Amino acid sequence: MTDDQAQQTQNQDAAPAKKKRGRLSRFIFRIAAFYVVYCVIVFFAQDYLIFPSYITPEPADTEKYDHTTTVLTRDIEDGQVVAWFIPVAWASADKPAPLVMYFHGNAEIIDTQDDRIEGHRANGCSVLLCEYRDYGRSDGHASEAALVDDAVFVLDEVLKRPDIDASRVVIHGRSLGGGIAAGVAKQRPPRAMILGSTFTSMTDLAPRKAWVPGFLVRHPLDVAGVVEQADFPILIFHGTHDDIVPVRYGRKLRDLAQNGEYHELNCKHNDFPGPDESKYWKAIRSFLDRYEVIQDFRGW
Repeated sequence: MTDDQAQQTQNQDAAPAKKKRGRLSRFIFRIAAFYVVYCVIVFFAQDYLIFPSYITPEPADTEKYDHTTTVLTRDIEDGQVVAWFIPVAWASADKPAPLVMYFHGNAEIIDTQDDRIEGHRANGCSVLLCEYRDYGRSDGHASEAALVDDAVFVLDEVLKRPDIDASRVVIHGRSLGGGIAAGVAKQRPPRAMILGSTFTSMTDLAPRKAWVPGFLVRHPLDVAGVVEQADFPILIFHGTHDDIVPVRYGRKLRDLAQNGEYHELNCKHNDFPGPDESKYWKAIRSFLDRYEVIQDFRGW
């Protein structure tokens, strides 16, 4: 075989391999291009993914929770934000009550929080709920910064009331609400904080739930950063079988808290606290009593 014939044979042998590499390169490029497009879509759609107000129930026909409710509003550029202050029956200027400010999950509204409202009032606490922008009766567009700012504004207004003890404020958040609660606690450190089914941060959650890098998240909701730095006590609950925010996030918050108490409940995410509801409220009562939030109320 001549040198020319040997070279021709080598070229013929190399052609299939080169063609295969070319197909692989094009496939990888297409996958990469698809992923980049997906990330762009998620980046611009994340407001609707994190704050899906479009799937929440309609608010009740009445504007109040009950006849004792004070409806608070905050004027914003495109309407108003609505909040409910629901006092405990015995509160007065002579005997001010502790306050629990509660933040609900991302597919809920304040109208559906009867169990939280009544549970905290049964413990002798007045309750404050600030509706998120674009949820329920509130106008506007939801964002982490806007929701935290609204909540701080409403909290400051309620703390002017003589029937509220400003030294006994508890901030309580569940799921997404834990992120808003943490943001408020960072600006207005409470006597205590309660978290349920809460993530460490949206930056941590995004790669695992939406398959996008954390740096694309515009609403970080950094619960872990607040928990790690907090000098107030924190009660943390998480469902052992949570299928939306896995239990490892609750355990991470437990490990970060300097002064934390942690309970796992036999439930998933949307049925929280599940069959362990009595355990849930018993733990809250014990926690609030221990840190002298409800020490002067023995109705329970």
